[in-house]
Amino acid sequence: MQPEAMLTSALYDRFLGHRTNEKLRHLCIQAAILGFLLHLLLCLLYQLDLISFSQQTGELFDSYLDALYTPFSIFLAYEVYELIRTIPDSFTNSIGKQFEIITLLVVRDILKRLSDIDASVTSTVDGSITILAVECLAFLILFGTALLFYRAQRETNLISNKSDELGKFILQKKQLAILLFAVYILTAIYSLSIWSYGVFEGDGSTNRTIFFLDFFTVLIMADILILLVSYQYITEFTYLARNTGFILSTVILRVAIASPGMSGAILFILAGCLGSAVLLSGYLFHKSEQANSTESE
Repeated sequence: MQPEAMLTSALYDRFLGHRTNEKLRHLCIQAAILGFLLHLLLCLLYQLDLISFSQQTGELFDSYLDALYTPFSIFLAYEVYELIRTIPDSFTNSIGKQFEIITLLVVRDILKRLSDIDASVTSTVDGSITILAVECLAFLILFGTALLFYRAQRETNLISNKSDELGKFILQKKQLAILLFAVYILTAIYSLSIWSYGVFEGDGSTNRTIFFLDFFTVLIMADILILLVSYQYITEFTYLARNTGFILSTVILRVAIASPGMSGAILFILAGCLGSAVLLSGYLFHKSEQANSTESE
């Protein structure tokens, strides 16, 4: 094994390997439980007027349902880490993981909206319920899309049968995963710092653009880079077109993250429908090719 490959494998195993993943998973579960209990305690103290916050920061504690925001945020952070780990596996698995993350992100938004409805006056409920209904529909479609990707068979090895070319491609994706992990850490620190500064300044508002807008922008660039590199190894147009369709759906997801209210929910629905259609079309085409080859034999 070449020194470059050895270094890449060592770094990947150190930061994204199975043992590190297991330790991080247990840590996230414990942090989610602790964060939920602490947030719930702060909600209780705020409801009893034992502590006070600014109006915007108080929106994080004016309903007990707000306590669900913290554990879901921790789980989302872990799912992003899981996404980075899947990059060397297959392009399909990576896109599927992105839909899983967006599904959880929409669930978190729904829970936050429910907490706002629970703490709001009756006159402001009607419009929120309309958006809530569309977001629930978006959740169902995104969840169905994530299940389709989850159940999809692992990608057929379309790369040259030469093991050195396959190994080179996987090595390149591992290098990209390591780079994305560094970007993930830096983006998380930056987003947390900006949000914490806002809390101290009396602006504790939360939305899905925090961290996810910046990271998904970088992630789309990484997806495009993988697609371009794959042109060296994959020559079949159907799979190249399929992967391009996947990237298109993730670009729509990124735009949806930045779009508030109804427009964002509609874009999530569009991305889910597009991702499902591209996946099913590729699967049906692959099945028909297999059937034709069997008949010719």
